[in-house]
Amino acid sequence: QVQLVESGGGLVQVGGSLRLSCTASGRTFSPSTTAWFRQAPGKEREFVGVISWIGGHTYYADSVTGRFTISRDNDRNTLYLQMSSLKPEDSAVYYCAAKMGPTSLKDATNYAHWGQGTQVTVSS
Repeated sequence: QVQLVESGGGLVQVGGSLRLSCTASGRTFSPSTTAWFRQAPGKEREFVGVISWIGGHTYYADSVTGRFTISRDNDRNTLYLQMSSLKPEDSAVYYCAAKMGPTSLKDATNYAHWGQGTQVTVSS
């Protein structure tokens, strides 16, 4: 069983930066795609971005393009989300996720493995 554990969340001021990490443990971790999603109170879980585990190809939601960067360290089985120029609307619980297969990248239901989430709060 694969387990994903996020860390790095916290309180940051508008315009600040934060880096989230997501480390996988358990059986051999070899997904096709790993991603970050977020969920604010009263809202649906929202796609943030993805990175292919082998090639490192990335794709982002329009709302974070140019401000967020996803990377991964395959040797450490760790996924990162570097967030900069943070806005109040970026406040949410951030989740990492992993999936296999060529299913839709943005659809959360296609992801079999999820972390427990880490809270990010951007104060104005």
